[in-house]
Amino acid sequence: MRRAFRGSIFHCLADPGPRADESAVEHIEDGLLIVDDGCIAQLGDAGDLLAALDEQTPVEDYRGQLIVPGLIDCHVHCPQVDIIASYGEQLLDWLNKYAYPAEMKFADEDHAGEVAGFFLDELLRNGTTTAAVFATVHPHSADTLFAAAEERNMRLIGGKVLMDEHCPEELRDDPESGYDDSKKLIEKWHGRGRLGYAITPRFALTSSEAQLDAAGRLAAEFPDTWIHTHLAENQEEVDEIARQFAWSRSYLDVYDHFGLLRERSVFAHCLHLDAEDRALMARKGGTGAFCPTSNLFLGSGMFDLQSMSDAGVRVGLATDVGGGTSMSMLRTMSEAYKMLHLQGQPLPASRALYLSTLGAAEALYLDEHIGNFAVGKEADFIVLDTGGSRITERRAAVAESLDELLFAMIFLGDDRNVAATYLRGAKHGA
Repeated sequence: MRRAFRGSIFHCLADPGPRADESAVEHIEDGLLIVDDGCIAQLGDAGDLLAALDEQTPVEDYRGQLIVPGLIDCHVHCPQVDIIASYGEQLLDWLNKYAYPAEMKFADEDHAGEVAGFFLDELLRNGTTTAAVFATVHPHSADTLFAAAEERNMRLIGGKVLMDEHCPEELRDDPESGYDDSKKLIEKWHGRGRLGYAITPRFALTSSEAQLDAAGRLAAEFPDTWIHTHLAENQEEVDEIARQFAWSRSYLDVYDHFGLLRERSVFAHCLHLDAEDRALMARKGGTGAFCPTSNLFLGSGMFDLQSMSDAGVRVGLATDVGGGTSMSMLRTMSEAYKMLHLQGQPLPASRALYLSTLGAAEALYLDEHIGNFAVGKEADFIVLDTGGSRITERRAAVAESLDELLFAMIFLGDDRNVAATYLRGAKHGA
């Protein structure tokens, strides 16, 4: 069905970083977005496009509100939604005290399905239309997650977790079962509609060399799948990796050794890397998922966006719930600004949105499908309403530029300001 959407429209055409010019972003104050069969057909000034629009085409009027591409979460844990905001601990203790007990409950398939539905609806309510998601070690946790995403027509990358050592017995698989279960899930779900499979070793600390080798074989057999794991989040973790894999040059070298560093490899955190690691990641096409709220909450360290960008590493923002403290990408952008500000690195509003839209799509190798309003891309977008709360309404009333308005919405906005979420041109929840 052909439909049109009128409002103030903003999207990125390139990275609006320090070396960019004005052509990196496009803003149409009174714009019209025309969607045909779930994809972008036209974008332009409403006055020009309305005159030629077929009178049978319905027009959704969002004047006074801001239409932006759907937000993209590059790393988040579905089974941890119930332990978000759990007090205290750093990474390894937090996993044992909170994360693993929550994931054990996913042995119950009904529980896994109920959590998956709630989790995806909460993402969508916050304006997140695409996510790279960890399930648990249980194969049905991935099945229920994919089924829930398919039901909502949501673009999602997910996978069953691989863990065979240094973890609770209840969450342990082995190299053979992990390989077999993952292969069956790939054959069932990967490339089905808007779904993609990620080979998902939790992190090198919880996988034997045999399991990492099996994951690497899967990656070679299915080169268009993703690889999704954690990297250099916490110094204690990094030190343990150095002891467990004494032959390796670095944490990243472990993944590279087993064939798990390539295009479509997504590494959450990347806090404790050196220049050689960053150069290797860039050369092989790996991605860093920037998770500011969890890095601050767990006291893990500071993400160095400037060094990653200078090295040519793809970067996208991520909530990392439940170590992360909000499912809102707006809140995540605001925490990214603070973390970078402490390091003397600027993050203007337009670049924060880039890292959550087009930049995140590039990081996930999905930019041919999503990320901005280029003609032919899938029509995933959200409507931001400055009147969603009293404080955003008041602040917006005195904003003197679009940049000022966007910055205020990033810092003050939340799910109340997401007036509508559209997946391929269809309103979620309608």
